[in-house]
Amino acid sequence: MLNKSFSLHILKPIKSFQKTVQVDSDKSISIRSFLIGAISHNISEIKNVLISEDVFSCINCLKKLGVKIKKVKSKHYLVYGKGLGSLTAKKNTYLNCGNSGTTARLLVGLLSTNPDIQVKIKGDHSLNKRNMKKLINLMNDFGATFLPPNKNNFPLTLVSSAMPIGINYKAGVSAQLKSAAILAGLNANGVTNIIEKKQSRNHTENMLLKSSSVLKIKTNNKRQKHIKVFGKNYLNPLKINVGGDPSSAAFFTALTLLTPRSHLKIKHVGLNPRRIGFYNLLRKHGAKIKFKNLKKINYEEVGDIEVQSSNLRPISASADYYVSATDEYPILFVIAALTKGTSIFRGIEDLANKESNRIEEMKKILNQIGISCKSTKNEMKIFGQKNIKKKNGVIKVPALGDHRICMSAVILSLATNIKADIKNFETVRTSSPSFLTIIKLLGGNFEIRKTS
Repeated sequence: MLNKSFSLHILKPIKSFQKTVQVDSDKSISIRSFLIGAISHNISEIKNVLISEDVFSCINCLKKLGVKIKKVKSKHYLVYGKGLGSLTAKKNTYLNCGNSGTTARLLVGLLSTNPDIQVKIKGDHSLNKRNMKKLINLMNDFGATFLPPNKNNFPLTLVSSAMPIGINYKAGVSAQLKSAAILAGLNANGVTNIIEKKQSRNHTENMLLKSSSVLKIKTNNKRQKHIKVFGKNYLNPLKINVGGDPSSAAFFTALTLLTPRSHLKIKHVGLNPRRIGFYNLLRKHGAKIKFKNLKKINYEEVGDIEVQSSNLRPISASADYYVSATDEYPILFVIAALTKGTSIFRGIEDLANKESNRIEEMKKILNQIGISCKSTKNEMKIFGQKNIKKKNGVIKVPALGDHRICMSAVILSLATNIKADIKNFETVRTSSPSFLTIIKLLGGNFEIRKTS
């Protein structure tokens, strides 16, 4: 895997295509599999793992915490679980989470209630800029402390709780914070009660359902999910076969929708109902998208996605869609820009605290091709055009360290015949290492220029 930085240049528009592809494995499930496998008993087996830098960041952190992880063959790993509360590290060991916000937040959850832990958590330039105040406050409730005081971004020193007690927590739109609370609750004394105000990704809960003494989920009288985590219990080993990432599939879905006379089949994709807001939203606005061959594996829906080029209507996305389509909003903005009429996206405040401020950065990119956008803290209006007339110039993306922005710019360039110069494109390897291979298979034409 190349580690050197490079920029990507899109040279030509894409032509019609009819293809079948398989996208990279799901990052969320891959990372959670290693983290939960590490605190389970006996040996967990994880197949079809995403081979990406974010996942390797997670593996490297766990190895520094004394976890034995064995590669059987490509995408197939064994995790030798140490049991709850058994992670160890020398005082002030550095744990580098790279670009992975998932690894950072969930690992902090695991370590906050693990006895005798004092480690330094850091990430790359992009992750170190992200505000972790909500995570810090949540783990403070479990008794963990962070140094220096009043600092809300990495690097931070984490000192675990000497006597962790279960808490009551109202979860919002962040699945990572909810998962951090669940993982901290596993080694806390008593019961941790989590009420889901919004139903975010539930991969963590699905993995733990195999251990019935650990976690129970009920619906309360307000139709909210009530998650009970029973601390200090036995965790059964995992046996996981990871499906394809629906967030990665979204970019190829978008390209198909926007390219006339095109058809795409994407095989073996995770279609968890809480991850398909992107597809449901677009189907509501005229997209020809079908799910086929659905089956359930390890409490997770998996199936094929079939997409045809479509004439879309302007998109109206209420705040309710955000939680099930969080990673796909940059590419939704691209689709809206190339759909005639005014599209509106509400409830998007959290996009400002991703790898970049995705509201502002996508607005800058769309402005470059003559698309007008209006945004507030929590809303974006995009005044789309069916035929972009601005054929001269180049879509320029600076070095943001944001894989979703880079990928969205590629789709925008291929769909509009406007050349693109995208810096820092190596960051796409954090989530979708096969992205360029699939773009090439679909007929995309690009050039890689190394910058260091």
